Amino acid sequence: MARRFLGVFLACLGTQSAAELQSLFPRQGGAPAVQSAPGSLYPGAGAGLFRAVARKPAPHPAPSGRPDGRIPRLLSLIARAEAGAAAYDAVQHGARVPPPAAPITLTLGQIDTWIAATPGQSHAIGRYQFIPDTLRRLVRAEGLPPETVFTTEVQDRLAMVLLDEAGLADFQTGALPREDFMRNLARIWAGLPLPDGQSYYEGYAGNRATMTWADFEGGMARIWPGAG
Repeated sequence: MARRFLGVFLACLGTQSAAELQSLFPRQGGAPAVQSAPGSLYPGAGAGLFRAVARKPAPHPAPSGRPDGRIPRLLSLIARAEAGAAAYDAVQHGARVPPPAAPITLTLGQIDTWIAATPGQSHAIGRYQFIPDTLRRLVRAEGLPPETVFTTEVQDRLAMVLLDEAGLADFQTGALPREDFMRNLARIWAGLPLPDGQSYYEGYAGNRATMTWADFEGGMARIWPGAG
């Protein structure tokens, strides 16, 4: 299984520049903080760009009907590895030409224009360091138009799609062990470690884990103390 994931990743590396030139919206023709953490590399569950993802009903509400406060804590743990203090305005350090303004003030259309105008550089953006392939897939899956502003709420919404794909629903019901869920998260976000302390994408395109496995495991245990 790992070989298959790695093979897909390496293939994506070879075509990244061409893929980034494709629009987020193929139907139509303040300075940000620079982030040193690696961007998200996961191309997603869909086989092609803009293929809608098959999603289970989002398990965000707790059984009582109240919002599950553990989800924001999980997103914060991921953001710590991916974006650091720059948070929702993070831009990957490899972006020689940054976006024209802070990411949370830009529309998806403006981000698309920035990507198209600056080929050959990193475009990982936001709290969860979405790369263009991932961003365009999630935008299409959620049906977001170009005028949608890349707000904190929108970024969290897109990250929730990735959590669902990682098996959040099964993890919350106990069907997926915590370590397996953590491994799935590490396959999505390169800043998160595997049990050996390395990124799933260690050494590829400068990626590395930005926290230890002990920190990752400890953070998850504090959020879900009863999960095994």
